[in-house]
Amino acid sequence: MFTGIIERTGTIVSLTDMGGVRRLTVAAPEIAGQLREGDSLAVSGVCLTALDVNPELFHADLAAETLAKTSLGALAAGSLVNLELPTAAGSPLGGHIVQGHVDGTGELVSLKPVVSESSPHFDKQTTDWTLRVRVPEHVRPWMVFKGSVALEGISLTIADFDGEIVTAAILPLTYWRTNLHALAAGAPINVEADVLVKLAYAKLLDDEKPRFELIEAWLVAEGF
Repeated sequence: MFTGIIERTGTIVSLTDMGGVRRLTVAAPEIAGQLREGDSLAVSGVCLTALDVNPELFHADLAAETLAKTSLGALAAGSLVNLELPTAAGSPLGGHIVQGHVDGTGELVSLKPVVSESSPHFDKQTTDWTLRVRVPEHVRPWMVFKGSVALEGISLTIADFDGEIVTAAILPLTYWRTNLHALAAGAPINVEADVLVKLAYAKLLDDEKPRFELIEAWLVAEGF
């Protein structure tokens, strides 16, 4: 389990086809040394297994489902990715429950500073930003105003949702610590809905289903 609190970014070195899977290589000198072969970690919100680890980088295999549901297979060498180690038992839950099971890939609509860049008070290092992401249609029922969502693995609060586009506020620390500052409009964004919202939604749908009742008319009709 993860919490969506990004610790470091890494840089994609290569993506190599390996007969059914693609081998991802990530340079991450600030975090690779903490990994062991077989450890889990989140890469831009995608839970992966670390392979062939050394102090400078790690590898991970991307299965067909990962390639279909996430942006990782489409990224080029040099792309920044967000990295998070699993949350240890008993640790504070700083963000929200993030499984690393990406629901789909959205699209970055815009990422703009709250203060106009022409303003004398604009400072790129300290300003807040407004992030807008178009989420996939099948994920939209789980977007809840003031609820949580993981975008690129980052735990964020939904400040607005118009039925298609999620808006979230980005603090300067988040902007610079994550890969957001390196993304442009149109970039693919990994989206994971809050698992608690998904469970509640599934329960609601289940409650609306008509319940089967064993009655005499049904028994007669079925030949009992």
